Amino acid sequence: MNLELSEEQSAVRRLAREFTEREVAPYAAAWDRAESVDRGIVKKLGALGFLGLTVPEEYGGSGGDHLAYVLVTEELGRGDSAVRGIVSVSLGLVAKTIAAWGTEEQKRAWLPRLCSGDALGCFGLTEPGTGSDAGSLTTRAVREGDSYVLSGSKMFITNGTWADVVLLFARTGDEPGHRGVSAFLVPTDTPGLTRREIHGKLGLRGQATAELALDGVRVPASALLGPEGKGFSVAMSALAKGRMSVAAGCVGIAQAALDAAVSYASQREQFGKPIAHHQLVQELIADISVDVDAARLLTWRVADLIDRGQPFATESSTAKLFASEAAVRAASNALQVHGGYGYIDEYPAGKLLRDARVMTLYEGTSQIQKLLIGRARTGVSAF
Repeated sequence: MNLELSEEQSAVRRLAREFTEREVAPYAAAWDRAESVDRGIVKKLGALGFLGLTVPEEYGGSGGDHLAYVLVTEELGRGDSAVRGIVSVSLGLVAKTIAAWGTEEQKRAWLPRLCSGDALGCFGLTEPGTGSDAGSLTTRAVREGDSYVLSGSKMFITNGTWADVVLLFARTGDEPGHRGVSAFLVPTDTPGLTRREIHGKLGLRGQATAELALDGVRVPASALLGPEGKGFSVAMSALAKGRMSVAAGCVGIAQAALDAAVSYASQREQFGKPIAHHQLVQELIADISVDVDAARLLTWRVADLIDRGQPFATESSTAKLFASEAAVRAASNALQVHGGYGYIDEYPAGKLLRDARVMTLYEGTSQIQKLLIGRARTGVSAF
């Protein structure tokens, strides 16, 4: 792997950095307090091609490789991970999955709109009673002639109240576990689908997180994404790449923590000199710096493997595990550097810590990542 970015990748990174510094970072604290990102950001993301990275241009995408996608999600994560989540879900989990599994009709119907920001997608897998044990989901899809009728509920759905389409997973058969699960593309204006936004979250407060309820939601058989009964494979393929995106966002959080800690330590004086001169403060900053570099390299490795067509699932779990835990450590250390000022939202350390904490939970908890990595290394399933 060549660790030197190409001219195109460097240009994408600069564009994402400039966009983040102009359109995201200045408003992050206000959006956090209001528990709502300005929805106008979606069209701006689409206009720059950030919602179409890696999607073929023939379907309205902006092309590019997965490292470019990682660079963009890292920069957005540095500014506000609530904004990063919009891209990670609508593009990373939904649009890319349609591009990989969809029929020509499905690709033409959804990808141009998703890539431009005219539409958003959300990923309907988690349920009130099934998180890590996704194979036990209970939402049902019953075949009736040329339609399926869906009933059930989904929980903690990012973009849930903003989305125009749900990539939704439901049980179409009676087989236990993941067998019998199918994937569907469900427009959110379909009768019987209702959405309730979840407020009072610890972090990612600006992100539209929702509970979805499905009561007799009827969709045509053409809404099936991939073969019937293969929905779990669809979900796992999406999450394997999605974990790379979460890892990149965590690198952004950790980088923001490093930037904030260095800036504050250079200005704050105690004992007659800036606290950056004190060795134990330097130790905190050094620990953040090492975590940033290690998480970034692990994440870039995943992008490189995908772009070269190599297996990447275990490496993606590794990057997600390390980067999410590293982001928590980095934000906590940055808060320690800030002392009491880190505990008020005039400074960014507290928000970074709150945003980082959920990264160890969603798209596979740290414990699930360890099980996946352990199974890959030993060949023995712990499930």
